[in-house]
Formats: sequence, C-alpha cells, structure tokens
Amino acid sequence: MPTELAVLVLGAVLLLVHIMLAGQFKTLQYGVEWNAGARDAEMPALNAVAGRLSRAQANFQETFPVAIVALVGVVLAGKTGPVTATAAWVWLAGRVAYLPLYWAGVPYVRSLAWVISTLALVVMLGVLLFR
Repeated sequence: MPTELAVLVLGAVLLLVHIMLAGQFKTLQYGVEWNAGARDAEMPALNAVAGRLSRAQANFQETFPVAIVALVGVVLAGKTGPVTATAAWVWLAGRVAYLPLYWAGVPYVRSLAWVISTLALVVMLGVLLFR
C-alpha cells in the first residue's frame, strides 16, 4: 500500500478519535439521556473542555476532505514519492499534535501545528497540480 493511503487510513482513525472524544465529553456534560435521545432540546453551552474538543473535531472535519483529495489524488495520478510521503506524514503528525494541544487549551503552538499540517497539504496539492 502506498504510504499516502496508509496515512489516509490513519487519518480516518484520527477522525474517529475526534468523534469519540467530543461525544464522550458532551455526554459527560449533558448525560446519557441526551446522547440516546433525539437531541431536539436547546442545551446550555458546552463547558470549556467539551467545547474545545467539539471545535477540534469540526476543524478536522473541515480539512480532512482536502487531505483525502491530496492523498488519494497523488496515488491515482501516479505522483507519489518521497516528497508526498513526507508531506503525508507531516500532515498526520500535525493533526495528531493539534488534538491534545486544543484539548489542553494551548494557544499558538496549536495554531503552529495547524499551519504545518496545512502546508503539508499544500505541498501535496502542488505536486498533484504541477508535477
């Protein structure tokens, strides 16, 4: 399996981690009844940790489609190589680092992890478009 596809699978696992963590902390705040119910009622704002995990999940979900295009795109176009493999791992490392940094409320370093992971996506998209 190409490195880029292996990283994509690991990215999907990371998405599940985001979903499960955010869901667990929402359930801790709102209760099992809320989780099992239709969730129609207005709920109070999430506490700090649940809110950060929910926003981290949303951020990952916003950028994961771009990663899918980049990672699958370089494989389908036959443009994989050391540059795209390295960029794929850098993207994943940045996204893995982002989650605990956001969870803990660490400013700036969290943003740096996001920037690094986004630049890695730009590199892969650049290879896809121009190589």
